[in-house]
Amino acid sequence: MGFFSSAAALTTDPASGLQYRIAPRTSSAAARARLLLLHGVGGNEGNFDGIAEQLDPDLEVVQVRGPLTLAAGQYAWFMVSFQTGSPVINAEQANTSRQQLISLIASLQSTRSLPTVIAGFSQGGIMSAGVALTSPASVSGFGLLSGRILPEIEPLLADSAALASVQGFIAHGEFDNKLPVDWAHKATAWLERLGVAHQVRLYPMGHELNRQVVADFAGWLQTLLG
Repeated sequence: MGFFSSAAALTTDPASGLQYRIAPRTSSAAARARLLLLHGVGGNEGNFDGIAEQLDPDLEVVQVRGPLTLAAGQYAWFMVSFQTGSPVINAEQANTSRQQLISLIASLQSTRSLPTVIAGFSQGGIMSAGVALTSPASVSGFGLLSGRILPEIEPLLADSAALASVQGFIAHGEFDNKLPVDWAHKATAWLERLGVAHQVRLYPMGHELNRQVVADFAGWLQTLLG
């Protein structure tokens, strides 16, 4: 994803079982909001090192590691196969990870309550949208960065009144050969039907997360949090 990694120690949340670390902050003031960042399949929390410096210094940035180990330094939120040409997921794993993330957010809030946004790249974006659309009381917004909204969460969606409190940011590459840009169009149409306020940005790139995406996401985030 173009950002350096680090071997900083992880904290294990006893409630969810998830591991995370909080990015160093340049501001001495107390954080005014919290951002959870979720990596893609085969990645790790270190993929987001360096991103915090492009964001509001008053944010507490929490980098979360997926619960499934694929190999050394490689993790995931659920298993997925592309053998049929379209992604086929392990829905049970995705649901468990979604519940773990909701539990982690509640655990962090119990320590210090802050307005919270969840965002991620690829599979991390998938999980972010799942958390926000099924548990909108947990977050103020979500970032779907080169990801998609799982059709499997439809029975779990919150009602329209609850979803009115959530906003989304969709970023996708027009030349994405992993999750084609049509997934962004589908997500947009779905959010419109649900009445979820959102912003959509398409970029002349593939399946990636670059500095322009981060800059645009940072601008959206600043507007959302005020």
